Amino acid sequence: MFKNPFAPNDSLIPKVLENPKWPETWPYSPSDFQRQDPTADTDFYAYSRFVHHIDDPARAALTKFYDENFKGDDDVLDICSSWVSHYPPEWVASRRGNVVGLGMNEEELSANKEIDSYVVKDLNADPKFPFEDNTFSVVTCVVSVDYLINPSSVFSEIARVLRPGGRCYISMSNRCFPTKAFQIWLQTNDLEHVFIVGSFFHFTKGKFEPPRAFDISPNPGKSDPMYIVAAEAK
Repeated sequence: MFKNPFAPNDSLIPKVLENPKWPETWPYSPSDFQRQDPTADTDFYAYSRFVHHIDDPARAALTKFYDENFKGDDDVLDICSSWVSHYPPEWVASRRGNVVGLGMNEEELSANKEIDSYVVKDLNADPKFPFEDNTFSVVTCVVSVDYLINPSSVFSEIARVLRPGGRCYISMSNRCFPTKAFQIWLQTNDLEHVFIVGSFFHFTKGKFEPPRAFDISPNPGKSDPMYIVAAEAK
């Protein structure tokens, strides 16, 4: 069960996953996940970027959503992590679980005060997570799913490391590094992005409950949008 701390609005985002018509089989081709810049991500992320990739209202909305949905004893994995994870300060201060960041840039990860430890790993080179089965109760990924060129493998790994009933929160906005985003993402709109991420959960056969979508955009049309696709592990 997920909690949405925001008042319902007329957004179409939640409706995308209310009764989706999934294809019978995985609908994507390798070309869908090609990128304008195919060079190694280790080169692209070698330079630290201590900047925010979404604006203040969008970050605040994401933190508020986490505040409603995190538990004090959650063990959390933040994939595609960096120098901030946008977790609620009160939760960070009082948490009893373990919080791990998995990302590309060690300098950024070492500056993240919201995590207890970190692993530097390129999931596009090797999507295998360096954790045992059933290690975490929550997995988060903030505005980075569009860079994962092996999403089927990554979502299988998310399912593997989550405990039964664990939750995964994939958040997205409308910003990206276009040269590193996979091709089909650049060719589709926000509603289609939600469907695409929902399909990543769906095609991880038998591992997740049906995904749900939330529009937590704080100021539609005035600040960055913020959408979440969430699912529970079976």
